[in-house]
Amino acid sequence: MSVMVDIRSVHKSFGSLEVLRGIDLTVRAGEVAVVLGPSGSGKSTLLRTVNHLEKVDRGTISVDGSLIGYRRSGNRLHELPEREVLAQRTRIGFVFQNFRLFPHLTVLENVVEAPVSVGKRSRREAVAAARALLDRVGVADKAGAYPRQLSGGQQQRVAIARALALEPALLLFDEPTSALDPELVGEVLDVIKDLARRGTTMIVVTHEIGFAREVADTVVFMDAGRIVEQGPPGEVLDAPRHERTRAFLSKVL
Repeated sequence: MSVMVDIRSVHKSFGSLEVLRGIDLTVRAGEVAVVLGPSGSGKSTLLRTVNHLEKVDRGTISVDGSLIGYRRSGNRLHELPEREVLAQRTRIGFVFQNFRLFPHLTVLENVVEAPVSVGKRSRREAVAAARALLDRVGVADKAGAYPRQLSGGQQQRVAIARALALEPALLLFDEPTSALDPELVGEVLDVIKDLARRGTTMIVVTHEIGFAREVADTVVFMDAGRIVEQGPPGEVLDAPRHERTRAFLSKVL
């Protein structure tokens, strides 16, 4: 399998707070990487650097063979203009923990908007594709509703459909179930499991250990801005080598 995400020596600070301290991570095409760790360990910041929502201080990130946010000229990196960064982001879907749907648009319009305005698809084609995506995530009957009329689980499934609408090479999930009532978590995880079965490349930040065990090809455990341990779920979750990983899992399992 080809490499889809290549993160090399990534550092990121906010003022004097060093949030990422030399992250190296490779995700191959079709793989699911699940990132675990305590609050404040840098998980969400790492995810946001992958599509350049946060600029890295040092290091590089490549997605599908393209350097994200920069172009290389000899030994120097030059930041890309905003329009080129936006074009790169169309290849990287991002699902936030708090949905971020447009409240003034219907469910269908939320999914149609980017393919028409950014992807330059015809409206007719975008609507047909959006209806198929809404059916795939189980909310086809909500196409004419507004986000406020939906449950949290339904809103998150619409957000996933919206992220898929531009046919991205990579999907990023930032704690996609953390804002949901417990009884709604399963319906969103089922959609993500279906994406995994279809071979979608994903990086998922989550606290759902059972989901990680079932779906992940690689489990990454972060603490204090570093990757402490990574490997197959059976190794990291069932036989962690690092004391910090063992301590974390003993509290959440």
